Amino acid sequence: MDSNQAYQWRKQLLWGLLLIGIGGALLADQLGYVKLYELWHYWPWVLVVVGVIKMIGYPTAREFIGGLWSVVIGVWLFANFEHLFGLYFDNSWPFLIIAWGIILILKPFVRDRLAANSVVNPHLKEPLP
Repeated sequence: MDSNQAYQWRKQLLWGLLLIGIGGALLADQLGYVKLYELWHYWPWVLVVVGVIKMIGYPTAREFIGGLWSVVIGVWLFANFEHLFGLYFDNSWPFLIIAWGIILILKPFVRDRLAANSVVNPHLKEPLP
């Protein structure tokens, strides 16, 4: 199994585990074991898991940056729902602008680091979408 196949297999495994977890939680709610309404404020962690799934293995620069955004937004939403560090939606939105700036600065470094993971068309000398 080459590295690309291993990456795809791990990605599919993690998506499957995520769906099993969500389905199990919904089933437990329907059977009365838990009340998901009381746990709704934990849903941003799903975004964090999705972001980590995009960032693991051998992602392209686009997948990595998308995963990083997903993690940032998931953590930001959770911090707002839980009011961590005194954060509310009305006072924490500048954090997203700061994160945007940081990601713009990191983008060239990520692109250089993950350039080998992009499929290149030898005739066009540019990555394929």
